[in-house]
Amino acid sequence: MHDDYERHLERLRRAQEACATRNAWVPFEESPARAHHPDGAKDAGFERFSARLGERFALTGVVADHWVGEEVSPYTGEALGVTYPRRTSDDLFAAAERAWPAWRDADPRRRVGVCMEILDRLATHVFENAFATMHTTGQAFMMAFAGSGANSLDRGLEALAFADLAMDAVPSHATYERTFGRGAPVTLRKRYRLMGVGPALVITCGSYPAWNAYPAIFANLATGNPVIVKPHPHAVLPVAIAVEVGRELLLERGFDPDLLSLAVDSSNDLIARELLADPRCKIVDFTGSQTFGRLIERECADKLVYTETSGCNAVILESADDLEDVVDAIALGIAIFSSQMCTAPQNIFIPRSGVATPAGVVAYEDVVSRLVDAVDRLVAEPSSAAAVCGAIHNPKTLDSLTELTAVSEMTVARASSEYEHPEFPAARTATPLLIEVAAESAIYRDEHFGPAAFLIAADDRTHALERATDDAQRQGSIANYVYSTDEAYLDLVEETFACAGASVGINLRRQRPINFTAAFSDYHVTGLNPAGNACLTDISFVASRFRIVQSKREVGL
Repeated sequence: MHDDYERHLERLRRAQEACATRNAWVPFEESPARAHHPDGAKDAGFERFSARLGERFALTGVVADHWVGEEVSPYTGEALGVTYPRRTSDDLFAAAERAWPAWRDADPRRRVGVCMEILDRLATHVFENAFATMHTTGQAFMMAFAGSGANSLDRGLEALAFADLAMDAVPSHATYERTFGRGAPVTLRKRYRLMGVGPALVITCGSYPAWNAYPAIFANLATGNPVIVKPHPHAVLPVAIAVEVGRELLLERGFDPDLLSLAVDSSNDLIARELLADPRCKIVDFTGSQTFGRLIERECADKLVYTETSGCNAVILESADDLEDVVDAIALGIAIFSSQMCTAPQNIFIPRSGVATPAGVVAYEDVVSRLVDAVDRLVAEPSSAAAVCGAIHNPKTLDSLTELTAVSEMTVARASSEYEHPEFPAARTATPLLIEVAAESAIYRDEHFGPAAFLIAADDRTHALERATDDAQRQGSIANYVYSTDEAYLDLVEETFACAGASVGINLRRQRPINFTAAFSDYHVTGLNPAGNACLTDISFVASRFRIVQSKREVGL
């Protein structure tokens, strides 16, 4: 019964060790280089992706009369032509509840083992997933392979490691002996059952779907809950591939494949609100806009809700021993995947008096100029721009750049423009927009998704820290960055951001990009500010997804 569990036990225990020590560990291959994969793996992955185009994406056991699909490649500008079975909310939840009992009653280790095997199967689809991710989200190939492939699998394994620990801490049986008063000893045989909470809904975002989806999917499945995955209508294919692989493995192991199902909709016929309103929905995992995330938190109080949304990530550039290196690091953080990541820096605070360096104070205006030059260097050549910036996922992002440029209270330090992609002439592209804005302006205190960064002249470093942490508390923040050579100031930085419930990276230079987040080491989102109420991944992310029900029998009478 535990064959899958035993087969993957060494990797599972290694994952738990990594979670405990928080040291670097990468269980899945991040590099697409030929030396790390079977011959022809990349070409085979591209062929599998290409074979999907223009076809119906049939799922084992799903019969549908209605097929939907509206994905358009940000690189080619052409529709993928993939259509998916459109199932009603009632059908999805009814199927999940039918599938649930056998899975809920299965031994926890059996469930974890099956999930570990699904992860292993997904690892064989990394090239196919990379191309599917590229042509739905706009990620460049390397990011699609590593970030949405290996690193997303890492996050899924991380959730399984914690789920296994949480469930393993509860014994299945116990013998309880005690004397009550002057009577004879009483012996009780107790049984403890781990019961899943119920059907879970996982809503994924359009620009980075797998990285947040995998932890939620596996945390739910491992703890005994059926899962309905609802992808963004513009980025379905990477999620659909994962659901397909999972369903096939569940069926092989003798379980109903509707333990893992796909809820697909279109932009003019959205289904998320209907799914959320269904009383059979017991758990919600959401990644996306803060507006919708807050609505879910407010309106789904009767459900377990885990959100990761957005916020205003800050950079404070106070002093540096190598300003050029620091500026290059910040520029890459702004440019990588055109800032379509929840960890991208948005608000760059620079003291009005300038930045201290070993060679003297560099004036604010000069720092701005150097940052502009650093971005220019990154996008100067189309090949480097393509590798760094990728493509723009949503056309509305380009509209927002145009609107920002027209705001009168701001000064454009660097205009955004298209770059010509060397492989895809029709690619939807934009280089970073850098805007100078007054510290008292309200415009930078909201998230502006996409390649836009605000350069803010703070009165001094204390003022910069106050504004950055106040924004984190009021609007939310997922990742912040501070550069300083003053240890006393850095101690204050750590304390102040901690009190604001916001993570901070200090003097990150050789970590490139600065907004890289490592599974098994970095805790992603704190749950202490409006950017989300959950953390990827800690024990609380999994522990509430199951409950303990006990029975006890008196014996020996």
